[in-house]
Amino acid sequence: MQPKPKLLQAMQSNLRLQRFSPRTEATYLDWVRRYVRFHHLRHPGELGATEIRAFLTHLAVDRNLSASSLAQATAALVFLYREVLQVPPGDFGPLPRPRKPTRIPVVLTPDEVRKVVASLAGMPRLIALLLYGGGLRLGEALSLRVKDVDLERAEIRIRRGKGAKDRVTCLPALLREPLAVQIGRVRSLHEADQKSDPRGGWVALPDALERKYPSAGRSLAWQWLFPATRRYLDPATGQLRRHHFHDTAMQRAMARAVAASGLTKRASCHTLRHSFATHLLESGSDIRTVQELLGHRDVATTMLYTHVLNRGGLGVTSPADRAGLGDLLQG
Repeated sequence: MQPKPKLLQAMQSNLRLQRFSPRTEATYLDWVRRYVRFHHLRHPGELGATEIRAFLTHLAVDRNLSASSLAQATAALVFLYREVLQVPPGDFGPLPRPRKPTRIPVVLTPDEVRKVVASLAGMPRLIALLLYGGGLRLGEALSLRVKDVDLERAEIRIRRGKGAKDRVTCLPALLREPLAVQIGRVRSLHEADQKSDPRGGWVALPDALERKYPSAGRSLAWQWLFPATRRYLDPATGQLRRHHFHDTAMQRAMARAVAASGLTKRASCHTLRHSFATHLLESGSDIRTVQELLGHRDVATTMLYTHVLNRGGLGVTSPADRAGLGDLLQG
């Protein structure tokens, strides 16, 4: 008889069985750890609605977490009880659902985008242009493989984006040559990795592809489009692998670029995606087309960008301007 798996191991198995993304898996497991520590290492099976509410109240009142973080913690606990402990949600009562505020995204003007991108260099500049030119999320851009870029058709294929959905987005014409050069760099780096060590030249593959195609992880097609500078030894396979460029490195580069450009807006890598959507709508693109390019499940999410299309509050002229009060600001 096999021993019963530990709580976190059982939860991790359930998450992987249901094909949750690695990031969601790590986040859910972290919330469960925090929940257990909050209740002094008591097993969640001994806890119920009162303890769950106490934990969520602690997060909201003592830690002052945002509505999205509270919703995330709630989802993790619901998954724990429903899928792992096999406790129906009704058995521990309705959980509080924090109201998430509707926020208008920060959007840069084309001139501001130019200033930010000009303050970047090397690989971060190319990644930023891809975020703005194709509307990619940062994780999607960094997870691109060489095979995902179609220079002839001017397409970028996003594999397992948010919600585990594949989609195709546009590849800007101005990036065809730089991306061809980048692929050439990846080819040279890959060949050097293979020559330097018989264990080198490998990358991690998703799902069970490593078993289905044993040599695919060493092929050029599966190499990361934006590889990391260092390699690591995978203890399970003994392979010298290279990960993709790290998201924190790109985020830091973006923060420095925003500061150097003199912008007062709170811009990040994701702001370039917001700018992509807004500028497409401003140029007359159909909202359904923009929805497809962004990979939104619901068009209502894409509709959020219509709130920033017209300047000056829905495009109206302020009564202060109509009254001709500008002379009062002189002197």
